[in-house]
Formats: sequence, C-alpha cells, structure tokens
Amino acid sequence: MKDLRDGDTPDVGASLAGEGPSERASKAAADGVKQGHGKPVSPSSSSDATPSERSSASESTDKKGGQEPSGRRRRRRRKSARKVEEKGVTLQSGSAETSNPPVGAGPAAPAEKKGRRRRRKSGREIQGRPLAPQKAPGQAKAQSGGAGHAHATAASPQAVGASAPIARRPADDLYAALDLGTNNCRLLIAQPTRPGQFRVVDAFSRIVRLGEGLDATGELSQDAMDRAVEALKICAGKLKSRPVRRHRLIATEACRSARNGIQFLERVLAETGLELEIVTRETEARLAVAGCSSLVGRETDGLVLFDIGGGSSEIAMIDLTENRSNRLANHIKAWTSLPVGVVTLSERHGGCLVTPDVFQAMVAEVDAMLASFDPPPLPAFSGRGESRIHLLGTSGTVTTLAGLHLDLPRYDRRKVDGLWLSNDEVDRMLDRLLSWDFEARAANPCIGADRADLVLAGCAILQSIRKRWPSERMRVADRGLREGLLNEMMASDGAWRRSGRNFRFRNQRSSQGENP
Repeated sequence: MKDLRDGDTPDVGASLAGEGPSERASKAAADGVKQGHGKPVSPSSSSDATPSERSSASESTDKKGGQEPSGRRRRRRRKSARKVEEKGVTLQSGSAETSNPPVGAGPAAPAEKKGRRRRRKSGREIQGRPLAPQKAPGQAKAQSGGAGHAHATAASPQAVGASAPIARRPADDLYAALDLGTNNCRLLIAQPTRPGQFRVVDAFSRIVRLGEGLDATGELSQDAMDRAVEALKICAGKLKSRPVRRHRLIATEACRSARNGIQFLERVLAETGLELEIVTRETEARLAVAGCSSLVGRETDGLVLFDIGGGSSEIAMIDLTENRSNRLANHIKAWTSLPVGVVTLSERHGGCLVTPDVFQAMVAEVDAMLASFDPPPLPAFSGRGESRIHLLGTSGTVTTLAGLHLDLPRYDRRKVDGLWLSNDEVDRMLDRLLSWDFEARAANPCIGADRADLVLAGCAILQSIRKRWPSERMRVADRGLREGLLNEMMASDGAWRRSGRNFRFRNQRSSQGENP
C-alpha cells in the first residue's frame, strides 16, 4: 500500500466494504514498519484517534506536504456516502412517510441534526427529509416502499402539506355592439387593449336589406324581416357563446321610420332573445363620430365627418381649435341627418342602369336637402382651402372608392382603413364607376353583386357633400356605429383605466356574487 502522503487516493469501496477494523489496523502497522518509522503504527492513529492526536497529525502532515490525513478523508467520504444513501431513500419513497430506511441502507441521519433546510415554496412538496413523519388523512394505511404507496403519494400531492394554487380563469372583459341598419346587420365583439383601442375577437356582417320597399310602402316587408331575423339568430348564438361583460344592440333608420318597426323588434325578441333599441338620428351621428376618434390626428383643426347609410346619412361638423380632448364626439359643433341613403335613393332613381343624367338628378336631390342645413360660423372653417381641415367618410361608398383606387384583387380592410384620397383621386374613381355598366360593377371584387345597384347612389350623396364642403383630401374609415358603441361603453366603464389582471379577477368574482 502506497503512502497516502504521496498524493494517491485509496479505493473507497475496498476500504469500506472488503476490510474489517482489525485488518485495517494490522495493515497500517505493517505499512509503518516498511516505511522505516522505527515502530509499527498503532491502531489509535486511525479514525479512532483523539482530537489532540488528530490535530498534531494534521500539523505534521501540513508541514511535510500539505496532504490531508487518511482518517479525516475516510470520515469525509463516509459522511458523503451517508448523504447519497439518504438522498436516494428520500427520492424512492417520494413523500414524508419514509421515516425508517429499508434494511441494508446506510445509517440514517439523526432527526435533530443541525443544518439549513430549504424554504418550502407554495404549490410544491417539501424538499429534502422532513423533521417528522407526515401523513395525509386518507393515507394512514398506505405501506411505504410498495407500488401502491407510490401511486397514492403521486395521486395526492397534498399528503405532505403542499397547498396547490387555486386555478382562476382570466376574465376576458368582452364588449359587444350590434347595428341593425337599413341595408346591413353587423356585430362586433372586442376586448379593450391600449387606451382608446380594442382587439376584435369576433365579427359578423350580412346584407339583409331590411329597408327594401320601405320608401314606397312605409312598412317593413315580410321577406326583409325574415332575412333580418335569420341574421340576428346568428348574432345571438355568437353572443351566448362568449362571456360578454356588456353589450348594446341598436336599430337605426329602417325601424325608426317604419310603421311596423316596433312590432318587428318584438318579434326579434321572441325569436332570438335579443332586445334592440331604436336610436335617434342625433345619437347615430354621435356614435359615428365616436367610432372614428383614432383617425383624427393632432395636425387637424376641423373636419366634416359623414356616414352614408342605407336609409339616412349623418353629417357632423367638428371643430378642434378650442379645449381639445380625446373624445371626438365632444367637439361636434353642428350636425344634420338627411332622410336619404343608398337604398332609398337607388329605389327612387334606379340603381342598375345609371346614366350621367340620372346621376346628376340624384346629386341635385341631395343638394336640396343640404341647402336647408345652416350651421353656425366655426373658427376651424374660416379658411376651408387650408390643409388643416378635411373630410372623413365612414361608409361602404368611400371604402369601395378606396378599394378601386388601390386596385385590390379582393377587399382588404387593413389597406383601406385610414387611407388618404386626394380630391383628384376621388374624381377619377367617380368617373370610372360611371363608365361601367351593372355587370362590370358586379364583377369588381370590391363591389360585388350585392352592392352593384347601390354604389352609384352613395357616390351621388358623396358628391353633394364634397360640393358643400370642398376639401383637398378625404380620409377613408372602415368603421362606424359598432366601433362608436364599443368606445362609448369602454370609456364609461373605465376599461382602459384598469391596471393588471387582479382587477379583472375581482371584477369577475364580484359580478358572480363572490366577495372580492
């Protein structure tokens, strides 16, 4: 056996497993004689030496070469081996019930052993060996070390006192807005994000032509009401399938002017469960303005916002020169609602075959309606030729012109919404549409067969507005009453002032009758 001071490490397995105490003592004595110490090494120089002897041995060893005595190394290795065995027993048992190690395992560490324990984290099992056996209420008969015990321990993590976190589903804070107009039925479900903005979760739009024949008869036809009810059933299904916090469902000009409008809404309530409210023209104009707030920049002093609908057209004059705020609807200085839209105007003059003379007749009719509108003088409109005022259109008419201008193979809202069109570009698109017949308009992907007979009536209303308020440019908005409804609801609820997810959790729990 080599001298330990030479730097070689003895085999741990052989020294611990293959030799007894007497054999190790005799071998050590023999090694001492061979090295020429003059007398054999006594057994007391092994691991059973007194502290003073171990200290002197350590000092002599440090002087001779700085090598650690063999007894100290053995004790350290034995201690490490015990830790490894204890750790293996703990991992095999998987819980605190394994307080007695199995036969053949190394000596167990005393329960009162001092040492730093890891702090227990919420939702996790106790780390390391527990101070005392702990059993779950229903696991008293489980046997340690067996397969059944391992299964019971894995199936119940609360057996060692772990407290699993309560899973809470995040609230969505969804808002819904439905607009039943003379031509379209539209639904929008959205979630508030940054101040003044929201993320669309679900949407629905269908042309129902509820106001078909209304101008001639004064009532909603049976076929038109049937189409509208079928579309509203789809909207009702979407609303029921989502946790909507708040919604507002409105009906506009068709139900407002029809003699049987109230009866129709009662039928809607009975067949779909949706309760719609008929809004006034002033409310409709305000909602149209509220829906386009994010498209008005700081460089704008004034604008004329118009919404060309199916049965009416709303126009609002907005002045931003004094006490400017983020809510655009608060700056409406004058507004008007024309009792004419794309459906009513096309039925009066014909929408399929529109010659230049027919088009001019439609423009003249709208001019006569606008002539009765006398707004007060506004500072922003004192110099209308300047670039700090512009037109802002929110309707299918202006979005169709934008799609034609971009020559889109199919309509794309992301490219159209917010697009600027100059005065010359609008004139070119109007001339292009007038040069097409009905089949050419229906074949265009941005118009389609459903709007081919309505688009020129909308262009006539637009042309009359441009004559009344000349402007160098016009901005296109693919938004309207639905967005205005969402903005109004979110602002009144303070949805954009909420901070963090905890507010939503408390809000959801309080709405369900729980204590926040």
